[in-house]
Amino acid sequence: MKTYNCIIIDDEEYAIKWLSEYVKSLPYLRLIHSFQNPVTALTFLSGEEYVDLIILDIKMPLISGIDLSQKIRCKTKKLVFSTAHRDFAYDAFEVQADGYLLKPYSLSKFASTIGALFPKELAKQPKAPGDDFFFAKNKNDELRQVKIFIKDIIAVESKQNYVMIYTTFNQVLTHLTLSQMSSILKNYEGFAQFQRSFIISKYYIESIHGNTLKMTGGKLEITVGDYYKKDFAAFLSDKVLKCRT
Repeated sequence: MKTYNCIIIDDEEYAIKWLSEYVKSLPYLRLIHSFQNPVTALTFLSGEEYVDLIILDIKMPLISGIDLSQKIRCKTKKLVFSTAHRDFAYDAFEVQADGYLLKPYSLSKFASTIGALFPKELAKQPKAPGDDFFFAKNKNDELRQVKIFIKDIIAVESKQNYVMIYTTFNQVLTHLTLSQMSSILKNYEGFAQFQRSFIISKYYIESIHGNTLKMTGGKLEITVGDYYKKDFAAFLSDKVLKCRT
């Protein structure tokens, strides 16, 4: 996942503390520095080449956030004011700020504001399954609509015009193509295709022997296809522990 370097400038220690927690809660942000002294921040940024995001207060001693922003705007891709004062919105517009967060604000407000600054990049990032689910007609159960949680999917197997969805609880045969399932699952973390007829959840790989994957439960074994060996090798390279010599 691509990450964006972030700097916080706020003269109040408690504000830096909770805002730092907000930044850390977003996986695509990396806090590289925080400053209570705006002059120290200015000195640091004078020597820094470029940062992706600066979040700064307005009412600060020695130099205001508005004045500081005029000097550092060229050093950052995105600049957001975090302030308890409503009456500086026009000044923020004048210095071409990208956001104006009015204290106190919630994590969801922070996340939506920051997320809107990098929409193209973040739209490509898969999300955690969480409690997301969908319903599918189970051909093996009188076409009942069965609720399937994304996090419970072990694998999906192509069956001509159907797919078999293997979950931690049951198996559901539904009238979909593997391509259609791929378009759904690509939006979530952890799914991969190492064989033409299967999409698997990497979280449910129980063991690997050569090019054969044994999935959780032991009843499903999948052989890596020749076309997918490069992707499989990259996966192993990232996840297999390497012994030191």
